[in-house]
Amino acid sequence: MPRDHRPGTRIRVLLAEDQGMMRGALALLLGMEEDIEVVAQLGSGDGIVDAVLTHRPDVALLDIELPGMSGLDAAAELRDQAPDCRVLILTTFGRPGYLRRAMEAGAAGFLVKDGPVEELAAAIRRVLTGETVVDPALATAALSAGPNPLTPREREVLTASVDGATVADIAGRLRLSESTVRNYLSSAIGKTRTRNRAEAVREARQQGWL
Repeated sequence: MPRDHRPGTRIRVLLAEDQGMMRGALALLLGMEEDIEVVAQLGSGDGIVDAVLTHRPDVALLDIELPGMSGLDAAAELRDQAPDCRVLILTTFGRPGYLRRAMEAGAAGFLVKDGPVEELAAAIRRVLTGETVVDPALATAALSAGPNPLTPREREVLTASVDGATVADIAGRLRLSESTVRNYLSSAIGKTRTRNRAEAVREARQQGWL
């Protein structure tokens, strides 16, 4: 549920962005809006939930690819721990799978970073009224792409293999048998229509499924 924001009060925004220059520029530009105040800035995802609970922002503006916890995972936690804080996902990568995952995580909006700050400020205001704000081109692409074909466990196994881990490593990390890991990898490779797990990881990332 959107927070009951009183007209005339400033909108409190938390900003999580790992690139210091981008984070500083966004904070500066948003701070120039008469009705917006950036109350917290973070360079990684691990502290997002605690910062939201401490600073009580109206809107959390989160990048997807953050060190530690991703913006999508943080959005899902905020949905449970701070449901009155509206989440806007901001990303460089306009991948259809990211949009679907953001909506599943309870985000109120999804925008790409190359838009003007005026549009971002307008989106912040709109989500406080209960609207869902999504980049139109990305919404069209997401509808065309269809749903994520990977199961949560297939995504987990693929993610665990990103750093070149062996099947034994993945099995130990996820507490699965090696044969089970091989089955999940084989299934993921088939669903992504690739030849091996490295290509499967690359394709899944490109589509925003991981």
